[in-house]
Amino acid sequence: MPSLPIPNAAALQHSRAVQELIRADITAAGGWISFVRYMELVLYAPGMGYYSGGATKFGGTGDFVTAPEISPLFGKTVARQAAQVLELTGDEGSNILEFGAGSGKLALDMLLELEKLGHLPGQYLILEVSAELRQRQRELFEKHAPHLSARINWLEHLPTRFNGLMLANEVLDAMPVHLVVWRDGDLFERGVTWNGTAFEWKELPLVDGELFAAARALNLRVDPGKNYISEISLTTRGFMRSLAGVLQQGAIVLIDYGFGHSEYYHPQRDQGTLMCHYRHHAHDDPFYLPGLQDITSHVDFSALTEVAIDAGLELRGYTTQAHFLINCGITEILAQTPTVNTSVYLPLANQLQKLVSPAEMGELFKVIAFDKNIHQPLAGFVSGDKSRLL
Repeated sequence: MPSLPIPNAAALQHSRAVQELIRADITAAGGWISFVRYMELVLYAPGMGYYSGGATKFGGTGDFVTAPEISPLFGKTVARQAAQVLELTGDEGSNILEFGAGSGKLALDMLLELEKLGHLPGQYLILEVSAELRQRQRELFEKHAPHLSARINWLEHLPTRFNGLMLANEVLDAMPVHLVVWRDGDLFERGVTWNGTAFEWKELPLVDGELFAAARALNLRVDPGKNYISEISLTTRGFMRSLAGVLQQGAIVLIDYGFGHSEYYHPQRDQGTLMCHYRHHAHDDPFYLPGLQDITSHVDFSALTEVAIDAGLELRGYTTQAHFLINCGITEILAQTPTVNTSVYLPLANQLQKLVSPAEMGELFKVIAFDKNIHQPLAGFVSGDKSRLL
């Protein structure tokens, strides 16, 4: 465990309250809860979980930095893809639905750019679980684009029908996952118990049900006497089925870090992809300061694709963030700033490098798109398609 910043007294008190909540849940469940339940509580327990509480999460003063926080170029470029989808589905009669909009920066940058492009959506819908973040998003628009505020509506549930663009940037990685252990031909689910002083791991045999079927279907070969631990996200699969059921015409664009099956469950990745983020430090202890740190896992894009196609969607493309942004014109957007204006141009150029460089976010982050009733190539995937890796 690296040396991590020490939280203040109020934060420690909050974390202890979250710990008590989880302890009570473990007791009520008979002494053991699955990790997916633990992750659900520490991240999303109403008013207490990491994403439901009031602590700053995004940007330099938070725990991590997302692409929209790095540069306005990101939102402006994604807006180019949004404009195409809106045009194909009827512009004013079509909407954008963003999941987990964070600080609201992506929504702001996209709407300002769509306004310039003449492709504003009828509504920009935000499905956000955190009341605190919803308020922060409102304040951002009131400050920087009050004339666009009327187009924004916050949702607590999916609409029953939707036309336009559905968008999620770094949302899937924070959806709760099951932890599965493969050992000597048997399967176990890794869960959480309380030993009287701390949380600890405990495994139970996995013998049936949806999780068992998903784990068996991977056909992993593990050397005798060895443990292979990884994540399976039934939550993201259910999420994708829900989107497919709601979308009438339009596209779904998902941006996150992850892999296809063969890379996700590579023999050398025998400890999975679970990671925690606290004050810009990454580590692998999900029991550290519950409620104060983010817990994530990489996205299995192959599993998402299988579910999406089964649900009637069409895979429209899978590529790296770098290829997607370049295909959508990020370099042309940068070129709109004169190079002689170095105080503005140079910071933007450095931000672009962070977004597209293989050493930064360019290769780690992937973009996948599905559509329904569009039947046309999407701009972000005209080159660099990596669908063969799914």
